Amino acid sequence: MKFAIIQFPGSNCDQDCLAALNGISGLQAEYVWHKKTSVDGFDAIVLPGGFSYGDYLRCGAIARFSPIMPSVVEEARQGTLVIGICNGFQILCEIGLLPGALVRNRSLHFVCEMVTTRVEVADSAFTHGCVQGALLRLPLAHGEGCFFADDATLRELNERRQIILRYATADGRVDASANPNGSLENVAGICNREGNVFGLMPHPDRAREMRLGSADGLRIFESMIKSIESSRAQAA
Repeated sequence: MKFAIIQFPGSNCDQDCLAALNGISGLQAEYVWHKKTSVDGFDAIVLPGGFSYGDYLRCGAIARFSPIMPSVVEEARQGTLVIGICNGFQILCEIGLLPGALVRNRSLHFVCEMVTTRVEVADSAFTHGCVQGALLRLPLAHGEGCFFADDATLRELNERRQIILRYATADGRVDASANPNGSLENVAGICNREGNVFGLMPHPDRAREMRLGSADGLRIFESMIKSIESSRAQAA
């Protein structure tokens, strides 16, 4: 099974993603430079965190025009799993694969800390290895991670069960005290209508073993693998 990790100028979490994914048995991850024009042949696509193009204009605003992105969009439309982490989430919103936007943190300061997220949808392609309400400890590091959407979009995200993760307290309560950046309704991660594109601000790639503080991030990647294997079995 092969995962593509898209590298942009300014990506700095690509190595974290590579180490996390290649540490999973049976999985091969490799870099794809942003000037390439195809991601054919991969089972999943990862847009890593960092500061693509130095975050000039807006986070992800320039990366959306990279030569590789039309192929990423096409693969997403064909059902390939795509995960955008931190800056990758911002890019997915900029290019229209996910609704809403990531704006400046409520505090106007860069936030770097471990957070607790609650699984809101346990049967998604990215979380079906978790039970409903499961708590995942994940690190985050961003200055523009406040999720914003208009009322109609937010209502639709709730109705269609597209809010996959919310920031929560250590005992699983979703309230303002657990919100690190001011995201509406404590949103930490969402998916598209079809369920194959997922964006989240916390870093599962930095939570792959307990010596890093948590191994909960692996549950997201392992869920992706199981989803791909399930799709293959159904196709066969």
